Amino acid sequence: MFANVHIASFPGLRFAPRRCCFRAALALVLMGSSYQTAQAAQNVKTETVIIEPSEASRDGAAIYDLSSLPASVAATRNALIKAARTGDVEALRPIYDRAQAPTMLSFGEIEDPITFLKLTSGDQEGREILAILIEVLEAGFIHRGAGTSEEVFIWPYFYGVPLDTLTPAQEVELFEIVTAHDLEDMRLFGAYNFYRVGIAPDGSWAFFVAGD
Repeated sequence: MFANVHIASFPGLRFAPRRCCFRAALALVLMGSSYQTAQAAQNVKTETVIIEPSEASRDGAAIYDLSSLPASVAATRNALIKAARTGDVEALRPIYDRAQAPTMLSFGEIEDPITFLKLTSGDQEGREILAILIEVLEAGFIHRGAGTSEEVFIWPYFYGVPLDTLTPAQEVELFEIVTAHDLEDMRLFGAYNFYRVGIAPDGSWAFFVAGD
């Protein structure tokens, strides 16, 4: 399970002006979530079990073959990329609304998903977040919990792969999403902890979160 962090969103880590803001962004978001009750925190812990990093790493290596995805999962991935490319974060709302359960965008409570994404984006319009969403979904993925009630497809695959096993080519892939400084911090932490996307087998958008 993740460390005791209510919410962590780190927009813009790959862009030079924001490369040193990883911890500052975490602190700001944590302060914003301090209103939550102890009961809410317990509920969050229960919800995040389905995307626990060490369990994800047991499900196998990176997958690049998009044709191996269930049709419903592939359709949602394509819809997310298409919506992100519009430049209008509001285009994500229909995908969010049709999920079987609310899409997890934070480890805390949020009032409106689109407003939240705009607030966590470096440009305040959500376009930076949209760019991150595209980059993440264009990476390889992992398939976790096949055949169980917790089955999920997760992008990028770095979330389920030990960072000390990455090849030089894989590090280049990772640097398309984060900076070298970010990778150093992740190695100290012990796992990839930037944005990741989860899609359930039925095509529901399960989560789009960052944090440790």
